[in-house]
Amino acid sequence: MVIIIGSGAGGGLLAMELAKSNIPVTIFEKGPYIESKDALGCYEQSSEGLDLLKTSCVGGTTVVSCGNGVRVLQEEFSEFGIDLSSYYDYVEDLLYVHPLDDSHIGPGTQLIIDSANELGLNATKMPKFIYEGKCIQCGNCAIGCPVDAKWTSKVFVDEAVNLGAKLICDAEVIELISENDKIKGVKVLIDDKEEIFESEIVVLSAGAIGSPLLLRTVGIDAGHKLFMDPFVTVGGVLKDINFYKEVQMNALIECNNFILSPHFSSFLTNSLEDNSISNKDILSIMVKTPDEAKGYISEDGEVVKINTINDIRYLSEGAVTAGTILEKAGVDSTTISSTIYRGAHPGGSAALGEFVDAHLETIISGLFVVDASVLPISPGAPPILCILALSKRLSDYLKE
Repeated sequence: MVIIIGSGAGGGLLAMELAKSNIPVTIFEKGPYIESKDALGCYEQSSEGLDLLKTSCVGGTTVVSCGNGVRVLQEEFSEFGIDLSSYYDYVEDLLYVHPLDDSHIGPGTQLIIDSANELGLNATKMPKFIYEGKCIQCGNCAIGCPVDAKWTSKVFVDEAVNLGAKLICDAEVIELISENDKIKGVKVLIDDKEEIFESEIVVLSAGAIGSPLLLRTVGIDAGHKLFMDPFVTVGGVLKDINFYKEVQMNALIECNNFILSPHFSSFLTNSLEDNSISNKDILSIMVKTPDEAKGYISEDGEVVKINTINDIRYLSEGAVTAGTILEKAGVDSTTISSTIYRGAHPGGSAALGEFVDAHLETIISGLFVVDASVLPISPGAPPILCILALSKRLSDYLKE
């Protein structure tokens, strides 16, 4: 039996691929099984002084992603002898990753695209794993799609279960069990009772916070480096644009040190003193940068983020660029403001080359990791497609 801890992008695909080959799989998920529309209630509380977006539920963060399917870090992984190109091809086909039809490019997004291109920036449609035939363009991508128009890892988990895999929800793995540098199983907290499950192959897909904490239980001192893709949303008033109902992050503007993408945040509406302004009057852009892995996870599990000069500089450059695009698009320049500094896509806490080898195996034989914690550097962009590609590669290796 293969034990998989976590049901997000890495764990879900791995479970499905192994189940297809009639390999017994048990998936432990700390969170509940929910309908996608209820995902907002599964966001975890951040450490004090930190706004870090992550969730616990079947499907993990894929349930609250904006459905962005971009390739990242191909060159960086090739330096470790890992060619992800064929695996990217596989998962792009599996998820039907594609730019959405013009029918699903809203007027606010089109304004941002046109304004950016007029300023000499290269704005393109974002590749998505969203299906136009189902999408009702409600703007709720990041709080859970109400009509399941967006792919999530729940799809793969359900398929794995249909093929014979066992899914145990509300089950927190609290300890790994090893002997003579070989994995032997896991200790799980279920209904306030500790249970032990034995296996000679255990795969951690518990995320960049959960996985290193579990690695520490078998003497692997991970989690002392951490990146988390800082971002802010910059926006202002453009009356009756109704941008908040559009498919979010439906365009991509790539710059040297940051990316920009159309993104609505109610924080911007709430920051305005004018009560006549509502969500329908805001046009805004997300600024996201790669950051240096200067964060860490403390011994008691608290997440600490240290911002470097470059982190702040890149975010500032992006914010200025976003403001310029918005002004070009007709936004009232006197209303342009920014949300607080936030973080997404934590990773790098059990990095390739430091804690796992090219097969994503640790120094504990039979113990593997496949989630954002193995990424060697911050991609500064959504890593879901990369994690899926790594998971497919690992599934092929384990099947062999």
